[in-house]
Amino acid sequence: MKRSFAAGAGALTVWLMGTGVAGAHGWFDFPSWGPAVPVSDLINLKTSAEGCPIETADGLSLLFASNQGGEPNDIWASDRTSVAAPWQAPRRLEAPINMPAVADFCPTPIRGRSLMFVSTRAVAGACGDGDMYIARQSPAGGWSEPVNLGCAPLGPNTAGAERSPSLAETSYGTFLFYSTNGTTGHQDIHVSRMRADGTFGPGKVVEALSTLGEDLMPNVREREFGGFEIVFSSNRPSSPSSGHAEGGQDVYTSFAWFLPGPWSPPVNVGTNVNTGGNEQRATLSADGKRMYFGRDGDIFVSQRR
Repeated sequence: MKRSFAAGAGALTVWLMGTGVAGAHGWFDFPSWGPAVPVSDLINLKTSAEGCPIETADGLSLLFASNQGGEPNDIWASDRTSVAAPWQAPRRLEAPINMPAVADFCPTPIRGRSLMFVSTRAVAGACGDGDMYIARQSPAGGWSEPVNLGCAPLGPNTAGAERSPSLAETSYGTFLFYSTNGTTGHQDIHVSRMRADGTFGPGKVVEALSTLGEDLMPNVREREFGGFEIVFSSNRPSSPSSGHAEGGQDVYTSFAWFLPGPWSPPVNVGTNVNTGGNEQRATLSADGKRMYFGRDGDIFVSQRR
C-alpha cells in the first residue's frame, strides 16, 4: 500500500539554472497552470512514496526522493533523451549522497556540477532534524563528501528541520531560500545570503511569505523578462488576497523584482494543481514551462498555459 511521502548508472550533469496583474511592485504575471498529471508509472510506484521532484536546467533529468527499498528516503534520478521524450526507469544516486537508514531528500541541482539536499544523517557537525548539505560531482561522475551548510547562529541550519534549499544567483548577490521550523516553531520561508567566502549566513524569516501556519519548501526561478517567481506550499486559510485554499497543503506563488524581496502577496495557483490532498515541494523548470510537485506519495507535473 502506498504511503504518503513525508518530507521528513552514469554521471548526472546538474546545472541550475498568465495573466497580467498590477501589483504594488509593478506589473507581473501570475502563471496559469494546466491540469496536473502523474509524471510516469516508472517513477510513481504503487509500493512506495515519491516526492520532492525537481528538473535539471537542461530538462533531461528529474531528481526526486523515494522510500522504496525500505529506506526512510533516498534521492533518485530519472533521465530522458529530450524534453518531449518519456522519463526512463530511475536510478538511486550513489553514496555519499544517500546513506543507509537516514532520510536524504529535497535534491536541488545547482551550477558547478553541484547538488544541495537535505539529510537527517547523524554526522559530526550536524545541527538538527534535517540539515542542508552540498556535494560536488567530479567529471568522472563520483560525488564529494557532502558538506553541511553550517549551524545557527553562524549558518542557516538550525536544531529544527530544514526543507527544500533553492539557490538564486544574481549580479548583486547569491541567496538561499528554504524553510525551517527551527526559528519560530513552525515551518516558515527563510532566506540566507552567501558570504564572500562562499559560506551562507543565518537565515531570516521572509515575513511576506510566512504565516502562523506551515509555509514550506520554496523554489525560486529568475524570469527571462525580469524579476523572480517563487512557488511554495502552505496550509494557510482562504483569504480575498490569496484565493481559496483547497485543503491540506496547497501550492502558492509570489513575485519579486529583486532579491531577497519585497514579495507580492502570495496567490493560490488554483484547482488544476491543488486538491484536498497535500501538494508539496513544488519546483519550476528552468524555462518556467513546467511545475512539478508531490501529492500524497506521487509526483505530478503541470504545464504553464
